[in-house]
Amino acid sequence: MMMVVMMMMMMMGVMIINSEKIQGGEGWDYAHATFYGGIHGEETMQGACGYGDLFQQGYGLATAALSTALFNNGQACGACYELICVDDPQWCIPNAGPIRITATNFCPPNYEQAQGSWCNPPQKHFDLAMPMFLKMAAYHAGIVPVRYRRISCQKQGGIKFQLMGNPYWTMVLVYNVAGAGDVVNVRVKKGTSNGEWVQMRRNWGQNWQTDVKLVGLSLSFEVTTSDGRIVQSNNVAPQNWQFGQTFQGHNF
Repeated sequence: MMMVVMMMMMMMGVMIINSEKIQGGEGWDYAHATFYGGIHGEETMQGACGYGDLFQQGYGLATAALSTALFNNGQACGACYELICVDDPQWCIPNAGPIRITATNFCPPNYEQAQGSWCNPPQKHFDLAMPMFLKMAAYHAGIVPVRYRRISCQKQGGIKFQLMGNPYWTMVLVYNVAGAGDVVNVRVKKGTSNGEWVQMRRNWGQNWQTDVKLVGLSLSFEVTTSDGRIVQSNNVAPQNWQFGQTFQGHNF
């Protein structure tokens, strides 16, 4: 049946994507992709990276939950990828081209189900928002083989810092990060002086925490991404900042 489909598509002049011919194959790796949630993507909001309303935060539905092999305990949150459906002429949409997504969630493994649990280690897997899956594959496919690669994240505006916590500890959600996208280190400096930078620690996803009291002080942030680049945003939050507020800094 598959051979017949391929012959018909070739007769109609439809190109079938071959994974070995994707831009020379440089930087591309193999994985599989599925989708979760409905066409409007409500189920993709929130998630293991700590993001909230993905529409308000600029990610929209161009997102994916990553399997354990890719998620890296949350360090991959914010990373951007390019995916293309390959080697499945029955389900890949002809000439669809690549889709571009940001990692915003975790696809948990199911160790009780060895067969058919695509997010189990060591498998590399992208569980996409439905609209993104449908850009490259048919709805009834369920799961398709893909080639993927890391790409630079293109974001509008600066890095966003959402402040949470209480007077005794502060947690900062860092999002809308351009460039590599995945943050590996955050430091905060309190006050407007040339004081020392305070190291923050990853709580979960892209939420970074410190037990140093910051209330009533202006705040500066230093963000490092996985490619080693560093950007500093000085005096982003004024002295009278409040928990729940979001402030914008510089971007890569």
